[in-house]
Amino acid sequence: MAYDTSAGYAAPGASNFQDSDATLPMFNIERVSLQFSVASDFVAAAVANNVLVLALSTGRILRIDLDSPADIDDIDLPKKTSEVGVIKRLFLDPSASHLIITTTLAENFYLHTQSRTPKALSRLKGVAIQSIAWNPSQPTASTREVLVGASDGNVYEVYIEPSSEFYRREERYLKGVYKTNDGPITGLWTDIVPGRNDLRRVVIATPSTFLHFAGKVGRHGQEGSGSIFSKLFETESATVHEIANVASTATSLLAVSPEIEETPSSDHTNAERIFGWLTSQGVLHGKLRLSSDTSELGGKVLGESKMLPRSQIPPSQTASGRNRRTQDSVTSMILSQWHILQLIDARIVATNRLDDTIVLDQVVLEPGQTAVSLVADIKKNTYWLFTNQDIFEVVITDESRDVWKIMLKAQQFDAASQYAKTAAQKDAVATACGDYLVGKGQYSEAAAVYGRSTKPFEQVALTFIDKGEQDALRKYLLTKLSTLKKSSTMQRIMVATWLTELYMAKLNALDDTITTKAELSESMNTAETQDQLSVIRREYQEFVSKYKSDLDRKTVYEIISSHGREEELLYFATVVNDYNYVLAYWVQRERWRETLDVLKKQTDPEVFYKYSSVLMAQVAVDLVEIMMRQTNLDARKLIPAFLNYNNITKVPLNQNQAVRYLLFEINQHQSTDAAVHNTLISIYASHFTSDESALLAYLEGQSMAHEQNYDADFALRLCIQHNRVQSCVHIYSSMGQYVQAVDLALKYDEIDLASSVADRSNSEPALRKKLWLAIAKKVISQSSGIKTAIEFLRRVDLLRIEDLIPFFPDFVVIDDFKEEICSALEDYSRRIDELKLEMDESEETAAHIKTDIKALEQRYAIVEPGERCYVCGLPLLARQFFVFPCQHAFHSDCLAKKVVELAGMAKGKRLGELQMEVSKGASTGTKREKAIKELDALVGSSCVLCSELAVKLIDEPFVMAMDDKNEWAL
Repeated sequence: MAYDTSAGYAAPGASNFQDSDATLPMFNIERVSLQFSVASDFVAAAVANNVLVLALSTGRILRIDLDSPADIDDIDLPKKTSEVGVIKRLFLDPSASHLIITTTLAENFYLHTQSRTPKALSRLKGVAIQSIAWNPSQPTASTREVLVGASDGNVYEVYIEPSSEFYRREERYLKGVYKTNDGPITGLWTDIVPGRNDLRRVVIATPSTFLHFAGKVGRHGQEGSGSIFSKLFETESATVHEIANVASTATSLLAVSPEIEETPSSDHTNAERIFGWLTSQGVLHGKLRLSSDTSELGGKVLGESKMLPRSQIPPSQTASGRNRRTQDSVTSMILSQWHILQLIDARIVATNRLDDTIVLDQVVLEPGQTAVSLVADIKKNTYWLFTNQDIFEVVITDESRDVWKIMLKAQQFDAASQYAKTAAQKDAVATACGDYLVGKGQYSEAAAVYGRSTKPFEQVALTFIDKGEQDALRKYLLTKLSTLKKSSTMQRIMVATWLTELYMAKLNALDDTITTKAELSESMNTAETQDQLSVIRREYQEFVSKYKSDLDRKTVYEIISSHGREEELLYFATVVNDYNYVLAYWVQRERWRETLDVLKKQTDPEVFYKYSSVLMAQVAVDLVEIMMRQTNLDARKLIPAFLNYNNITKVPLNQNQAVRYLLFEINQHQSTDAAVHNTLISIYASHFTSDESALLAYLEGQSMAHEQNYDADFALRLCIQHNRVQSCVHIYSSMGQYVQAVDLALKYDEIDLASSVADRSNSEPALRKKLWLAIAKKVISQSSGIKTAIEFLRRVDLLRIEDLIPFFPDFVVIDDFKEEICSALEDYSRRIDELKLEMDESEETAAHIKTDIKALEQRYAIVEPGERCYVCGLPLLARQFFVFPCQHAFHSDCLAKKVVELAGMAKGKRLGELQMEVSKGASTGTKREKAIKELDALVGSSCVLCSELAVKLIDEPFVMAMDDKNEWAL
């Protein structure tokens, strides 16, 4: 079979109710074209999970998968219709796995989806099945526990499990669990209470009675070993709804709405299914509420139900078009999500269950056609009408399109908002809801709703202002701000600014109330006012944090300042990262602790540069602690603050914070910036203390590290200006100006300091002697007696008594240093003797050298007849050769070639030139002999195997490529 894709079928006189906002009708009935032919009429049908099952009057069953309609299973009953009767009803479970077939002679059969052979249900033989409640656990290999309603008022529990054994019954067990005297069981439904697998609900419908059971079911050790519903019916009493004066043969059935595929995310109750009970008076419908408290569940379900009367269904029209009352018979009924569909004679009537409006009243059957059933696929949300010859599909398009209108009319605004789809619909709901809440005096709730609507801004704002509802106005503006587009910059700024003003006014009002200990209203005391103050302050902080980009800084500063709200002002500045403002605020008020707290959170160097001067003067220790934790500060830009601090602060050097930070930069950050070092020297040199140890330690540290990151001239001028003699002397020494260093030390009578400079000077002896002479002159000029000068002379090895004599006064007699003169003369005598001895030894050494030179002329070496060249391996005596004292011998040409290889580029080039000059023979006489002599001198200067030339062979392998490898084999 296949679907007819042409326009929907409509019989003559049909009328469609179409929503004015929709482009397609909500309901459209389409005839389904059959791609197979049948010789008999349809007598029963069932649809579930896109599987269609049709029963023919001949006893054949057609099973069609609507997803692949070309595949049709043609199944016959195991017995002829003359024996078992014509098929009367088909019951297909929601998963389309299990099919139960009942006939007019109360014969019942079971067919599994994977089977083509129906099996007779022997235990159910003779039971005229009217309804079945399938197990809610689907799909399963077996039916599990199923409730069967019979025409005699009995309810049975049966467990059917397919079996391939011929003699085995399909039913594991069959047990009657309930009996009613109100006629046939026309409807059954069971489901599980969420979260409680031991709780079940069972709904039973007869022509006159609706029964609702809810409670615990029994449990057995093995599934299918016994009834589970017996306990429920035995222990629980039903909630009953009865209709009086109804015949047992009256039309009756129970329908449940299909499973909902998509529900609004905020509506948790929509998971509940809808039931409809068709009676002679109309359709009773309502929600199958879910609750773990089963004691009042039935009463709640029936209490919220309502009746759709039969009288509300318009009568059929006569062929001539005149209206007259007829006794239309309702033969079938199904439920969609929002509508009740009834098959009334030849037409289908769809009624909205929310407001009982008829949205479809269409004649479908042609004259002579008989309706078989109106069926819903509760898994796939499809709806079908079967006649004896045709199949129709009721196609529903956008069924919930008008739900929001109905909910809005009923003033169910939350539900209306959930089902409103377009912006215009949502806006209409919000506006109506806001108006309703204002009318009820619920201004705060109305503010939130108005904020999502397009109702004129000024109209809403004036409404709240006129009513004096500032809180509601604030809430409205917040909601409105959240809905304004980002591109609406001016609107967002204005609304956000207004909100700031409202927050400040509210905070001030609460503060005034607390201060005066008054009551804000009759329902709020001072303690509650304090709590509200905290809430409003927190709301303000959240508002500022969220909408800081919509707030103009200057305007907000002015608003908050005009209200005197210090905490809120600083919070806003902090949120927008305007730390300059916060710091300036605290600095102006000389609130140093708060200033430092803000500064601790900063990483922008410019902030430190800007406020370092004032903070160094007030809280230097804490500021330096903070700055030492920063990694991106330029110490050069902090120098003005340090110098200012040093000028106004008189503290010892070990407590000086400028010195502390500069030393940190030099020692920890390894700063080589001359400005940093010069600043440290300046502070050291200008300090009021006379102790130079700190400055001297720094200078010595620089010298030990072989560095001089400071400006020596600048340092020298400072030290001279502040009479830092030791430091000046050290700087002169580090500059190599030892004479100036000694002169400066002597100028200030620092004899020991001058002596230390002279001792450590690394100059030539003449300069050292000059330095010591200057020191000696100073010592002699200051000494009161000759003995002091003599003692100084003994300390210095470079000076002699004759060097010091010119410095003594003219009246000094020789007797005063007679001993020193005698000692000096004795030293000279000893020195002369030593020099004579050295001269004799040198003369003797020269005589030995002459003897050795003469011996060299007579030196020779013995060459054996079979001796070979150490390079080429050929006999040595074959041509000119060289023999070295180490007994290595080489042919002249072999040795020359080897020397060229090992010698440097210049020597090799010169050897080549000499060889070329000798080989050509062009030059004769003295020139040629000179060339040969030079060549022999270059070639025979040293042995290539013993001399330093052999060192160049260290990276050559022992075995060359041309050598025989076997000679070295182990």
